[in-house]
Amino acid sequence: MRFKLRDKLFIGGGWTPGRSGRTFEVVNPSTEEVLAAVPRGTPEDVDDAVRAAETAFGIWRRLQPEGRGRSLYGVARSLEARLEEFARLETLDTGKPLGHARGEISSCVRYFDYYAGVADKIHGETIPLGPDYLNYTVREPIGVTAHIVPWNAPLNMVCRSLAPALAAGNTAVIKPAEQTPLTALLFAEVFDALDFPAGVYNVVTGFGAEAGKALSEHPRIGSITFTGSVETGRAIIRASAEHVKPVVLELGGKSPQIVFADSDLDRAASEVVKGIYSNTGQYCDAGSRLLVEESISEPLVDKVVRHAREITLGQGIENPDMGPLVSAEHFDRVMGYVEAGQNEGANLIMGGRASEFEKGYFVSPTVFDGVSSEMSIAREEIFGPVLSVLPFSGEEEAAGIANDSNYGLAAGIFTSDIDRAMRFARDIQAGYVMVNEYFTGGPGSPFGGYKQSGIGRERGLMALQNYTQVKNVVIRVGRSSPGADAEHIERTADPGAN
Repeated sequence: MRFKLRDKLFIGGGWTPGRSGRTFEVVNPSTEEVLAAVPRGTPEDVDDAVRAAETAFGIWRRLQPEGRGRSLYGVARSLEARLEEFARLETLDTGKPLGHARGEISSCVRYFDYYAGVADKIHGETIPLGPDYLNYTVREPIGVTAHIVPWNAPLNMVCRSLAPALAAGNTAVIKPAEQTPLTALLFAEVFDALDFPAGVYNVVTGFGAEAGKALSEHPRIGSITFTGSVETGRAIIRASAEHVKPVVLELGGKSPQIVFADSDLDRAASEVVKGIYSNTGQYCDAGSRLLVEESISEPLVDKVVRHAREITLGQGIENPDMGPLVSAEHFDRVMGYVEAGQNEGANLIMGGRASEFEKGYFVSPTVFDGVSSEMSIAREEIFGPVLSVLPFSGEEEAAGIANDSNYGLAAGIFTSDIDRAMRFARDIQAGYVMVNEYFTGGPGSPFGGYKQSGIGRERGLMALQNYTQVKNVVIRVGRSSPGADAEHIERTADPGAN
């Protein structure tokens, strides 16, 4: 399949070169070959995109909600028809297995289907204030929304936040990760072909310190959605404070998979492997800590290692079980953690550099045991195929180890005891808890974290709160009843009643 690789920005419904004329290369992480050169966006490009989105907002927000829903259904059908094209480009851009990319593009279709159905169901409520008043709320769009998306699931992360933003009547400026900008650019063709108002969807490629920073600091942005590192998330919070803008942040995790002795060990081992090695461990909610009850530690780890040794590595387009890491820089970072784990005294059972590949950023499935909670491989987000095994002797100790983290994004619990599962789900400090299966859920399931894993929730109906603001309207109606004036004076004299 041949691709028409886009090498321009998409602003205001048209393709345009960047103002600076500078470009940067996009590399296939499986082969280290250059795929394309795309514009290195500047603050001036960002300003152009925001102004285009602002103009489109005046049109898009005034469309009948049912009409917006039909437009979003159109996006879903168009993307569905081109699923293979998008999946193959995503695979070349990220290195992920082709089957995995197909699944992520299918999820994009589901997001647009889900929020298309919601578009005409965003409503307020009435509040009883007595017979002389009509007191009601409406939910209104925020305006121009900024979406700064990561490289691990590029188009999927665009769609996860874009679909609810558009359903609510907002417009958007997308800043894809510099490592993986190609599908966000290709996605613009869908909007262009469906005759969306020019400027509803805009894409500015570039680097975080330039385009991303300019977008997060722009005074005419209504809200910012960001997925990435804690450090960058803090910078975005500081930028948003200048203009008092709401933010939605998903900032990573060190998610535990907790296996109790009464669980189905074969099933648990298979799910643990899926939880850490899917997408080469490059998910924020990857289950990178295996907490295992001491009495089953040896047999469970043996099963995990056996499953891990069966994983095939290769170029994503060949559809192996696991592809490369996304970049040379990230490869060096992950290998640094593998070295640190050994230096800290953990036992490297298997994994490390995949020496059979001359090109590409390949790391084999990696397992450490003999890990303690104070080690860096147990505390810091590696974002690679590295599993740390920590034993526990009982529920209380397991909960203590699981919660001994600055993160609180996800957790997996494996047990046949429903009471234990419910107790542990209650006590775990995580925003997304899965029992006896990892990476379960769907577009209707709210997703987000506790502690330094972020702010806010994406997916589901809750995501609409990110892209709407509430207006309260109170109307005095009819003639006043006896004593109503005195009641009105008393109520308005109390600031808490206003």
